[in-house]
Order: sequence, then structure tokens, then C-alpha cells
Amino acid sequence: MSKGIVLSILASCLFGVLYYFTSVLWPLNGQEIFGWRILISLPFMTLFICLSGDWKWVPLIFQRLRAQPALIPCVAVTSFLVGLQLWMFMWGPLNGHGLDVSLGYFLLPLTMILTGRIVYGERLSRLQKIATALAVVGVANELYRTGGFSWTTLVVAIGYPMYFVLRKKIGIDNLGGLWLDMLLMVPVALWFVLAGEHVDLDAQRPLLFALVPLMGIISAAAGFAYILASRLLPFSLFGLLSYVEPVLLVAVALLLGDSLEEGQWLTYGPIWLAVGVLVLEGLKHVSRQRRSL
Repeated sequence: MSKGIVLSILASCLFGVLYYFTSVLWPLNGQEIFGWRILISLPFMTLFICLSGDWKWVPLIFQRLRAQPALIPCVAVTSFLVGLQLWMFMWGPLNGHGLDVSLGYFLLPLTMILTGRIVYGERLSRLQKIATALAVVGVANELYRTGGFSWTTLVVAIGYPMYFVLRKKIGIDNLGGLWLDMLLMVPVALWFVLAGEHVDLDAQRPLLFALVPLMGIISAAAGFAYILASRLLPFSLFGLLSYVEPVLLVAVALLLGDSLEEGQWLTYGPIWLAVGVLVLEGLKHVSRQRRSL
């Protein structure tokens, strides 16, 4: 489990770096960044999967799809669900939905905990219950401040649990399944890139020749770590650790010049405490593992 905790935190850190990266990719817009992210990430994801030995899952998945064509629509749905999340991650902050998307990420761990309890019958440890209670306080304050949910908030908070449950249900909850999801996004990614404003990189931003591939590497590594963590951790703990990402996104926003309003400290304070409790549980688990060796 300790390996899964490390991978989950690593994924959140990489997603935080990726979030910051969008600010240096001007003059590309959100759709173009999404398109390039998919097109550049897929080759690096392929390399990572081959090096890790997980490429074996890809032909197995295609064999299953040939033997069970009824699974093809399900795979299309998983690709749509994760593609929608990746697109919204880039689109929201640039189109006036940054707060709504952020709130969705704060709600996401709670919806994943609820999903783990209902769908898989998972139970929370004492420290996980404390972390959940702290997170509920923070989320409740944010709901009080904002007055309700927007459609973008609900897409983030509900979409990811649906994605992970469906992946497990059809047996593609591995890196081969993620690779296939990304492969199916390629036509949409191409359309976003070709339909966008054509930027003369040589004249305007020659640095993009280096920044865009670097974004692909970071994106592929983050997805790689995230999916591996989802396989190694109980659904509820995986959901709780997802709070690391929105906390880091807030840190990135502050780094870029945003500031917290006075009422928002009651949102982020309890959530940061919840993350600290989860780190404590992770350290205790590692300590127990070492004593048992």
C-alpha cells in the first residue's frame, strides 16, 4: 500500500506542475493545449508502458474486444469520461469556470469515498474518518460560499468515480486500458489542433518546440502514476489522497498571483489538515510494514 500512496502523491505533484504549465504555453488556448497534450503524451505513455512491462495488457484487451464486441461501447464511454476530465482541466480556468472546476476536485474525494463504501463495501480506518470529517468541513464551507453546484463541478465530482468503476467492471483497470482511452481521443485531439489558430512558432514562440513535448512527458508520467496508484490502493484511500491535487492547484494559483479571500481559509485549512492526517497514516503504515519484515 505504501507504494500506492507514494505514486498517488507523485501523480498529484505532476498534475500540479502540469496545471502551472498551461500558463507558459501562450498563445495556445485550452482546446489546443488539450489536443497537443493527447498527441504528445501518447507516444511517451507507449514508451512508459513498454519499459514497465505493462504492454502485455494491450493485446489482451484487443483480444477481449474481439471476443466480446459488446464491451466496445463501454470502452468508448471510459475514453469519453477521462477525455472530458482532461479537456475541462485545460478549458475551465481559461473560460471562467476555474472556481467551479476547483470545487469539483474538492468534492471528488468525498464522492470516491462514497462510491467505495456503496459499490465495494470498503470501511474507513480511524484516521481516514478523521480526514473525511475535516474534508467535509472544508467542502461545506466552500458550498456555503459559492451557493451550490454548477454543471462543471458535477462533471468532475461524478465523472471520475464513474470512470474508475466502469474500468474495474469491464476489466481494463490497467495501463493498457489507459493507453486505449488515450488512443481513442486522438481524432478529437487532432480536430482541436487543426481547428485552432495556426501559430507561427518560429516567429512567435520558438520555445514551444521544447515546452509542448515536455508537457507530454509530464502528462504521461502523471497518468502512469495515477493509474498505478488506483490499482494498488483501496478505493476510499485513493479518493482521500486525491485531496493532495486540489491543494497543490491552489498553491500554483497563489504562485501565479491569485490570493485567498478571508472566508476561503475555512475551506482550505481543514482540507490541508486532512491531507496531513493522510500523510500520518501513510507513515504509520510504512512503519508497520518495516516492523513486520
